Amino acid sequence: MPSSQLGIGIVGYGYWGPNLVRNFAGSPAARVVGVSDLDPGKLAVSNRLYPGIVTTQHYEELLKNPEIDAIAIATPVHTHYDLALAALRAGKHVLVEKPLAPSADLVCRLIDEADRRGLTLMVDHTFLYTPAVQKIRELLLKKELGDIYYYDSTRSSLGLFQKDINVIWDLAVHDISIIRYILDEEPIAVSATGSCHVAGSPENMAHITLFFANACVAHVSVNWLSPVKVRQTFIGGSKKMIVYDDLEPTEKIKVYDKGITLDAPSEDAHQFRIGYRAGDMWAPHIAPTEALQTEVEHFVECVRTGAQPISDGISSLQVIEVLEAASLSIAQRGAPIFLKRLRGIPERTRATA
Repeated sequence: MPSSQLGIGIVGYGYWGPNLVRNFAGSPAARVVGVSDLDPGKLAVSNRLYPGIVTTQHYEELLKNPEIDAIAIATPVHTHYDLALAALRAGKHVLVEKPLAPSADLVCRLIDEADRRGLTLMVDHTFLYTPAVQKIRELLLKKELGDIYYYDSTRSSLGLFQKDINVIWDLAVHDISIIRYILDEEPIAVSATGSCHVAGSPENMAHITLFFANACVAHVSVNWLSPVKVRQTFIGGSKKMIVYDDLEPTEKIKVYDKGITLDAPSEDAHQFRIGYRAGDMWAPHIAPTEALQTEVEHFVECVRTGAQPISDGISSLQVIEVLEAASLSIAQRGAPIFLKRLRGIPERTRATA
């Protein structure tokens, strides 16, 4: 193997694994050495598409292979922690499909293990690497929207029902990772409600509210039981507003020069006059680059240079903290849950009015 290429092992060749194999195989900086899956039928598919890649039903064989420098994990959520920990202990850099682990405590253990061994630990929060989200972050950093008032998102479709996680861990995780990436502020509390319409399965729809110390508020609605697929987000600011529709083929982002103006007459400061501003709309150019390809190249570069990934373990910890708080709030019928961190470890307490 040329020294310029990073040897990759992929664990899981189900829903997301083939995408990882395709993008790593397409990167000149990486070489897919092996693929592991418990299903021999899926391995046969991999063999047909990539005859030069070793396949095995035994994950441990990838860990023992000296040609493999890094492991990418695309398996059910409840297996992420054990597989990632084993890979780190074997001296492999690790990329894990979201979410990193089922709890914040387990995430902390993985972060500690990676730090202790000087290994890269990265989470597959793919949306952070989309040109659309990158552009939104750029606009917000430039204060194009002014002060951010709200983030309002709907993410729904018919399926896929998961067995080991509820809909917020499957879908809302995307918005929570986006929110923490594009906003400077961290949420201070979470409130959520959810519903289950299939006996014996986790919640298939939920509504989440994130509270911030400033005036900003974020609402995320997720649903596995929707007649249509929706991936739409509204971001409102004091100067401009954004509509982000991930299903739009070309104009995924539209920036509106619209908003309100407040005018307080001098004779009565409590009586505000609200005016409305309606200017132009423009759609910034969004490159057609595949997000996963950008992410794969970023992972390889971080392994090579020791740079901190955009979606590193700490960022994942912050996302998991919100997911856990939302799940706790659902169990308490929407009671707000305060988010607190002590020495990097999340602590959740029920909010009191």
